[in-house]
Amino acid sequence: MTKDQAPNLGAAYALRTPDDSRRLYADWASSYDRDFVAGSGYILHGQVARVFADQGGQGPVLDVGAGTGVLGQVLAQHGVTPIDATDISQDMLDQAQAKSVYRRLFTGDLTERLPVPDGTYCGVVSSGTFTHGHVGPDALDELLRITAAGGILCLSINAEHYEAQGFAEKLDGLASQISDLQLPQLPIYGPENTSDHRHDLAVIATFRKT
Repeated sequence: MTKDQAPNLGAAYALRTPDDSRRLYADWASSYDRDFVAGSGYILHGQVARVFADQGGQGPVLDVGAGTGVLGQVLAQHGVTPIDATDISQDMLDQAQAKSVYRRLFTGDLTERLPVPDGTYCGVVSSGTFTHGHVGPDALDELLRITAAGGILCLSINAEHYEAQGFAEKLDGLASQISDLQLPQLPIYGPENTSDHRHDLAVIATFRKT
């Protein structure tokens, strides 16, 4: 990571490869909750947890791109358990483990096959993973593979990224494998955020595996 790619939102949006992600989050893990979640008024994890719970989501659930575990914390507050976590960064998972909300934590790259048997989870959630980085819509195939029939997936996708990177087209192509698709757009940040990204929205793609 170069000097102009210090850990911050701009650097996260500039990610292009799995190795880019590993390098950035290794440097950011210890201060991520303070500098980004609290410092930027990040609320997307709470939005995803609420939507998942409101749709009747239940465990076992996999938190994909779990980072430091802020989504898992809110899921647990909604009574959703057990929760497993995966992330490309072991450093971020080390921070998540300290929150004591996850049953199992393991590294995984969504551009490859996850170390999970078919149909393992009744729910899959993700907050902030499908943004401007290297993870594209083809990863939805892998998430469907590990979800049990009838399971609920609740995935935030940066609204700008949703159309531009082919998520809308991908979901259309999955019509025979999913049902009850809902696509609300919700804020990523709270009103205290004054940055250029303060008005950013995420599509919360929520659907069942048929």
